[in-house]
Parts: sequence; structure tokens; C-alpha cells
Amino acid sequence: MNSFRNQVYSVIWHDNAVLLLDQTRIPNEYTFVEISRSEDMAVAIKTMIVRGAPAIGVAAAYGIYLGAREISTDNRDEFLSHLEKVAQMLRSTRPTAVNLFWAISRMMKVAYETLGTVEEIRTALFQTAQAINAEDLQTCQAIGDRGLKALPSHPEKLTLLTHCNAGALATAGYGTALGVVRSAWQHGRLARLFADETRPRLQGARLTAWECVQEGIPVTVITDSMAAHCMKQGLIHAVVVGADRIAANGDTANKIGTYSLALVSKAHNIPFFVAAPLSTIDFSLADGSQIPIEERDPAEIYQIGDTILTPAGAEFYNPAFDITPAELITAIITEKGVFTPGELKHLQEKQTV
Repeated sequence: MNSFRNQVYSVIWHDNAVLLLDQTRIPNEYTFVEISRSEDMAVAIKTMIVRGAPAIGVAAAYGIYLGAREISTDNRDEFLSHLEKVAQMLRSTRPTAVNLFWAISRMMKVAYETLGTVEEIRTALFQTAQAINAEDLQTCQAIGDRGLKALPSHPEKLTLLTHCNAGALATAGYGTALGVVRSAWQHGRLARLFADETRPRLQGARLTAWECVQEGIPVTVITDSMAAHCMKQGLIHAVVVGADRIAANGDTANKIGTYSLALVSKAHNIPFFVAAPLSTIDFSLADGSQIPIEERDPAEIYQIGDTILTPAGAEFYNPAFDITPAELITAIITEKGVFTPGELKHLQEKQTV
């Protein structure tokens, strides 16, 4: 897989199978997992071999195609019935990331609307999965460019803070929040990125820091509890995070700890940006209270590797995401522009026209 090392891609179609960069092994190993069955794709999404809302959407799209390839019937109705089961299996993997459901819905719409033989449906599904992959890469690059213009002006180069990983690993490439960071670095506007370690799975310490090191972007890893102190010291000019789902009013679901980061940003009068594709906005939900929050295995809290961190008898609560209220968000950076949370309703109106 050395040919893929020049740039970071989390999901690759290669030699009639999907290659997933195994994010559970970074930074210690740079390895790909080959996926050729829809069931294996579901496991990879659930176990976070592939993670990040846009990347999950791309992986799920390929998962639908892999499922279509496994169905042996030539009868259209039987084929679609079996494909619905594949779709439901993939939907059940991660409840919060809306891109998963968006990509599956787009794939299933193609399946139902493609006229002709079952083989022609399979071909259309493969083409759609590849289109979703390519579109996400273009979207992330556009988000980076839009975000660069939204960043605050400053006489010196900017120091930014991010939480979790919303980079190339979390997307088809380039990244959303980290796409903004990349664009700032490439245009000479970035001095340094501060990366929250992001407990309990350490996506910031493991993944965001790894991406920055690959490109020579200066990065400082801090614990999640250090953000307020760094802001008080004047070390942070703006915060940029990704999103797994954004409600119609701008309330945003992102990795646990984002809400507290938004609160301390507000307290220190520091701009707080959310960077995400339009596909992450779920206009069917009025506000964040309707976003389902995934709860994960408590072992993520009490154990790192083979090391147990807590005493026997303790209890655990491990929500993977929290909801940042719209009033704490300065702006939402999308591929189509930068909007305040209150302006999202205008995007919804355009979509329904």
C-alpha cells in the first residue's frame, strides 16, 4: 500500500475491494483492511476501523454496493428486498452520524430508480458510491477554502484549537475542520494547531496529531481539561471542530467534550466554528434534543490497551457525542458558504423550493 502514503485517504476502492485505513492502529501502524463483504463493512464501521461522519458515509455507500454484489438473484423485486436488509444492517452500526443515513438513502434511491436488469442496478450503485467518494473530497477542499476566509484577522499568524479528528482520516480526504487548518497552513496564516487529546478514544492525540506530523504542520497536543487555561493565556485565536449531525436550528452533535469547549470559548470571547458538509445538516430535526446519542462500551473509559485505569466496582457512563447549542456557535462552515446557525433556515428553504 505504499502508493497511498503520499496523501492520506481513509477509504479507497482498489482491485475490486474497499481498503480502509485502520484508524484503531494509528499512530503505531499504518495498515489497510481489505473489505469485500457488506457484513465486514458493517463491523468495520461499528468498531471504528473507519470513523468520522463523512468517511462513514463513503464506506456505507461502498457497503451497499458490496451487498448488491453478494445478492445472487436476477429478479428485481427479490434483489431490492435483499438490498433493504443490507441497508438496515449498515444503518444499525452508528446512530449519530447523519452522513451514514444520507449515503444509504442516496444509494437506495438509485437502486429503486434505475430501470433495467439487476446487473445494471449494480453498475449504477457502484458509480454512485464512487461519486459520493469523489464529491466528499471536493467538498472538503471547498470547506477548507471557505473556512480560510472566515477565520479572524490577526496581525500575526493564527493559533487554532480543534477537538477529536475531523481531518482526512474522517472524510474522503483533506478534512472538514482540519481542512480549514490545512488551508490556513498552506496560505501562511497558521502558526500552530492545538489538538485536544479527546478522551476516551484519543482521536486528537492519535489521529489529528498524526495527520499534522505527516504534513509538517506544527501541532501541540493538550488534555481536554487544558483548553480553558490555554485560552486564558492568550494561546488560542479560534476553535474549529467538525460535526456528526447538525439540526435545522444549528445545534450540533460532535465528539463528547465539544460542548464544554464551546462554553469556555464563549467565556473567553473566542470564535467557535463548526466545519461540515451540507449533508451533515439534518433538516428533519428541529433542534439538537432530537439527535440520538450513541453510548459506547465502558471499557473505552476504564482500559487503555491491557492497562486497567479504575478500581473494580466503579460504574461508567460513556456517551460518544454531546450537543453544542446553536447560540455558542459563531458560524458553520460548509462547501457552499459560511452561515450563522440562524441562517440555516434559508438553506432549508432553498432545498424545498
